[in-house]
Amino acid sequence: MSSIKDVALMAGVSYTTVSHVINGTRRVSDAARQRVLQAISDSGYVPSAAARALRGAKARILGVLVPDISNPFCAELVLGLETTSRAAGYSLLLCSTEPDAADVEAQIDSLMARRVDGLVVVAGVFDRPSTAQVLRRAAVRSRLPLLLLDRSPAELRCDVLLAQHREAGCEATRHLLALGHRRIACLSGPMGLNISQERLAGWRDALAEAGVVPEPGWLAEGDFSLEAGHRQGLAWLQQGDVTAVFASNDLMALGVLRAAAQMGVRVPGQLSVVGIDGIDIGRYTHPALTTVGASLRAVGQEAGEMLLHRIQHPEGPPHRRWRTLALLMRESTGPVPGAGT
Repeated sequence: MSSIKDVALMAGVSYTTVSHVINGTRRVSDAARQRVLQAISDSGYVPSAAARALRGAKARILGVLVPDISNPFCAELVLGLETTSRAAGYSLLLCSTEPDAADVEAQIDSLMARRVDGLVVVAGVFDRPSTAQVLRRAAVRSRLPLLLLDRSPAELRCDVLLAQHREAGCEATRHLLALGHRRIACLSGPMGLNISQERLAGWRDALAEAGVVPEPGWLAEGDFSLEAGHRQGLAWLQQGDVTAVFASNDLMALGVLRAAAQMGVRVPGQLSVVGIDGIDIGRYTHPALTTVGASLRAVGQEAGEMLLHRIQHPEGPPHRRWRTLALLMRESTGPVPGAGT
């Protein structure tokens, strides 16, 4: 069997560099990491945790692939996953595809090299069309149990935990409509993402139900960041033609709240703001953020339980489970300005 030194010789690097690539303990250049991963594949080298698995004992590692660990949505999910995995005697191996989104395939290869016992993949990772094919090849090659969160590509036949994003967008917009708002802006996520498209469709559905025809200036595209919410919030407030904003995630909604505070616009007295997801920090902003969501730690725990069940019961058809999103009414939404006067 090949050794770590054999891999280092083939890749033209030190054996400590090979160790850093395998364990993720230090930054290694993309070129060197690619050579190491190729050498591991060509040589058949099996890291120690995987060697234990080959002797009959599982490595007891769960992999997690998220689009952006700096986003509280992902961080809270991972905390929930960690709680479930630790209780079952498993460790987590986390990969975040940002800021190196083009490196998704290399990260999946790295997880495979560690012989993870199962893998959770969060929706935004599928920004690249090839990701589903890469995961499919990896799953077929190693019979790897997969759990997909909030996305179900047709190429992958595996367990999924989904939310009804269109209904969530509709619910958020209906809430604003019930408060008397008719000039409701939508700050969408990246238009190329399925989640963004679904939440945007929900906004359109609710407006159509109420007989409201959206004006072109009411729709803008963001990137799910605080900065995007702040920037677009300032633009809408300077124009002064909307009374409410539906943001496609909570981070962008918080950016809109910051824009309102900066411009001296009272929330909800002059502007109502609602988001989606239910990140924990939204409970502690001023005003507290109204959102459509759920406890993300609980979602992470549920995802972990589903994956562990699949590891223990590898046979059988894929499971499709729906997670519940509910309107969490807080302080950032109120009646349309001038109502009742």
